[in-house]
Amino acid sequence: MGFLAKLKEGLSKTKNALFGRIDGMLKHFVKVDEDLLEELEELLITADVGVNATEEILDRLREEIKDGRLKEPSDIKDSLKGILADMIGEGEPLHLDTTPAVILIIGVNGAGKTTSIGKISNRLKKAKKKVVVAAADTFRAAAIDQLAVWCERAGVDLVKQQEGSDPAAVVYDAIQYTKKKQADVLIIDTAGRLHNKKNLMDELAKINRVISRELPDATRENLLVLDATTGQNAILQAKEFSHAADITGLILNKLDGTAKGGIVLSIRRELGLPVKFVGVGEKIDDMQEFDAEEFVTALFE
Repeated sequence: MGFLAKLKEGLSKTKNALFGRIDGMLKHFVKVDEDLLEELEELLITADVGVNATEEILDRLREEIKDGRLKEPSDIKDSLKGILADMIGEGEPLHLDTTPAVILIIGVNGAGKTTSIGKISNRLKKAKKKVVVAAADTFRAAAIDQLAVWCERAGVDLVKQQEGSDPAAVVYDAIQYTKKKQADVLIIDTAGRLHNKKNLMDELAKINRVISRELPDATRENLLVLDATTGQNAILQAKEFSHAADITGLILNKLDGTAKGGIVLSIRRELGLPVKFVGVGEKIDDMQEFDAEEFVTALFE
């Protein structure tokens, strides 16, 4: 099954909850008016598109009505398709311009950090990149063991210490190993939750200092992993983590487990961050670089 087919399957809950209902709703209207737009507004918010993004969509539809481009209810879906694709914008590829390049993986426990690392490692390995993974989430029981399983599946090296070790020390060791092996990419796992926000920020700051000192010229990606099933709470998490790290992009997981795939729009609108990867399954190849056109196509077709 190709990824577009997987994406369509993964977004089927959102498609049925939102666009299937839009089809039914449009049949009850003979003209495009405020009553139609009010019903559309309710459906968009239900799919977790978000209040602000929904308002922008409706404003743009009103512009199309005003200038005569949108006349019939049957034209609504085509207009929506164009507006959504434009609002989401194009995804951005990973910036891996140096050897080595560094990818820091951030996110709360349960969002899918470990699986994301395994899947990204697998993609990079298939692209002939030599990958090293640092197990710097040393606070969560079994985190290191779980990461070891995914690294073995992907066929990449793992640098680890004992549970409870200093994360920054693990990162230091991993950097030295990366240099020795002349690896292309170092991927660093980080703790998803410490005792409080200050501890989390302090740990990330220590890790960043080690990277800056040991690999001052390395290209950096700080990717935040979000669980799509948490809806608007994912945006709150992103805002919190943005205080602790300079987030360069997002990994959106578990799109196949929610009817709220509209969160992609809300995230883009609220945070201005590119979604770099989407996950629609548990297998090692069930992650792909985000493509706005494919995403919107999967929602509508």
